[in-house]
Amino acid sequence: MSQRELVVLGTASQVPTKHRNHNGYLLRWGREGVLFDPGEGTQRQMTFAGVSASDITRIALTHFHGDHCLGLPGIVQRINLDQVAHPVEVYYPASGQMYFDRLCAATPFRQTVELHPHPVTGPGPLAAPDAPFVIETAPLSHSVDAIGYRLTEPDTRRMLPDRLAALGVHGPLIGQLQRDGSIRHNGRTITLAEVSEHRAGQSFAFVMDTRMCPGVLHLATGVDMLVIEATFLDEDAHLADEYGHLTAGGAARAAAEAGAHTLVLTHFSQRYRTLDAHRTEAARYFPGPIVGAEDLNRIPLPPRR
Repeated sequence: MSQRELVVLGTASQVPTKHRNHNGYLLRWGREGVLFDPGEGTQRQMTFAGVSASDITRIALTHFHGDHCLGLPGIVQRINLDQVAHPVEVYYPASGQMYFDRLCAATPFRQTVELHPHPVTGPGPLAAPDAPFVIETAPLSHSVDAIGYRLTEPDTRRMLPDRLAALGVHGPLIGQLQRDGSIRHNGRTITLAEVSEHRAGQSFAFVMDTRMCPGVLHLATGVDMLVIEATFLDEDAHLADEYGHLTAGGAARAAAEAGAHTLVLTHFSQRYRTLDAHRTEAARYFPGPIVGAEDLNRIPLPPRR
């Protein structure tokens, strides 16, 4: 199977620390590389992580607070400096068009690569040329317009070689069976269901700065991996609500209610020196695998269910 993993480039919230860079997350999905929320220092973190500009095929911004987008000018200019051989699709809240334009033209540079902007005006699926997944957004509840993302791979069927061989189906007949759903062969009708099994598509959700809201659960429902902010702990829930954030406990409760498989916590306030309390708090509510993200982690998508 093609490589599918989350490369964590930064995990700090508003203020970076000695050990945590501002946000930045590259989702590798075969030939696709989706860069989420590049904050300051993302380009340097890419160097540490072994990520090149040519790995980026799409950029997705949740909102225009600086810790989620101030790395965009450097990324845009690096893509052009390296003369990346493909256009790059960019998704962002439409209400931040002014900020997007400013960030992409922050300083003069030689443009060699096409950026295809996709301002998001409402919930639902987005244009995703040649993508192996559907990209969907939903609104979140923050102090500025913010959106979350969900990537869903369509379900397919996996052909079973032993059953094909037993029925004498080979060569072009296999392709015909996949296209048409059934064929006549050796005096009988053979259906696709007889020689294949259901193969569930994988899914991934990315939820940053938000209070609990319907969009969180919509994006997270049944996903294989949920990457979600956990800026505060439950003991500081009043701060989370005031500033439009989640706690580790709140993120875990949402993941459990939504039936997510793997929970990745990130976007931590500088007030917390370690993640021990975040992991402990999340484990009270979420029974599945929990990862407290650290800078430069590489987290594989879980196996297909």
